[in-house]
Amino acid sequence: MSERVTPGRTDGLITLGAADALWVGLTADSAVPTASGALTRSPAHAQTGYVLLGGHLVATVKASGGQWRVPEAEVRRAAAELNTVCMDPQDLVRIGPFRQAPREVYDEGAPLRWRQRIARELQELDNSAQAARRGSSQSRHLTGIDWRQLLVERTRDGTQRTWWLPRAVVQLLDAAEHTETRWRQAPRIRRAITTVTESPSRPRKVRDAASRQTTSPERPTPALRPYTRELEGQLYSVLSRKPGTSRKVAGWACAVCRTAPATVLDHCHEHGYVRAPVCQSCNTQERPDHLYSNDIRVANRYTRLFHTDTDTWLRHWHRCPGCRARTTLPLPHLAAWTAHIACRALRPTHRAPRGRKPCGVLRVSWTGNQQAPRSCLFTVAVDSCPSGEHRVLARVPYREAADRFGVWLAETAPAVAAAAGPDRLDGLPAQFRPVIADTSGDDLELF
Repeated sequence: MSERVTPGRTDGLITLGAADALWVGLTADSAVPTASGALTRSPAHAQTGYVLLGGHLVATVKASGGQWRVPEAEVRRAAAELNTVCMDPQDLVRIGPFRQAPREVYDEGAPLRWRQRIARELQELDNSAQAARRGSSQSRHLTGIDWRQLLVERTRDGTQRTWWLPRAVVQLLDAAEHTETRWRQAPRIRRAITTVTESPSRPRKVRDAASRQTTSPERPTPALRPYTRELEGQLYSVLSRKPGTSRKVAGWACAVCRTAPATVLDHCHEHGYVRAPVCQSCNTQERPDHLYSNDIRVANRYTRLFHTDTDTWLRHWHRCPGCRARTTLPLPHLAAWTAHIACRALRPTHRAPRGRKPCGVLRVSWTGNQQAPRSCLFTVAVDSCPSGEHRVLARVPYREAADRFGVWLAETAPAVAAAAGPDRLDGLPAQFRPVIADTSGDDLELF
């Protein structure tokens, strides 16, 4: 039986069991499903001094009698933040598996590292004995979120299994991981500052473990700084080798969504320039759905990239001086734009229960490359047509596609188009870098 929550009891602190019940009750109508035992089941571990709820960190306090408690107000705040999250179950982000399976062994109190945790648990469930417990009530949650209800498994080429989660959930988990990292680093930073500034004639006061655990739960987390074009014009091949680059990137907010912490430097693989620091979710969304070395499947994500958030993404892609000067996009992006926008009127439709539905799945491939524009040709086709009637819709030369894009850009995002143009070619490489075929299965190599 769950414990009844009494606001204001014990100076606003409630037991973990009461906090579990409060979390489930307050998030019952949330778009993101939550799990019971959010503060008492693994990977939550009160003895580390905090628990994660959604993207929020709640400090734990060891009260009299050795019982762990949390501030009721913080649990309510975490639930209120989660309830504001809008989730599109069709907007998915691939979370694995990638090249290597994680080898870490996770004990109680280990850092979140949620991607590795999911990969490890799913790999364990491949064993028949553990697979029988897939629906067990003891299944682990992540920051109080029942990720099992949201996980989507897909099989590519009939053999490779991939795992996907809604983008809103990925952003929540990334935010929680970033907040946890800052929290764990804060004591080390404070100790380093104290060591440097401490007077030799005045001994430092040492706090015991118990006093550290009862520290005020309102410890501030350093704010993320907005990205203001500090890396513009720099080459990724040079910047990525500089010491401290990763730590510097982690201090920025994502340059696209501006809310999640940045984790990677997005860069143009054709010109080699850094675009901006972005979060893992936006970095995944930015990449086209890559199938083969010269073939792109035009998935539903392009509705957002070329319709809903067009100005944001065009501005981001044109952070590359090469793309901006030539008023174009990298070859895979331009191919996807050609299929999704320039050839939209050519796509057949079929009858559906609610009107008409676009036929099949768009695919665009190319021959030649952008180093020889006269020889480069896009072929737009339809796959998986219900009636098997349609195949090739159009063949568009690269130069024609680039010209169409320039016209569309001026009409759709005039501010972005105004910053582009051939008068800004000084200092740019004379030739594009060749597009590198992706042979790893990680979908990372083209962009």
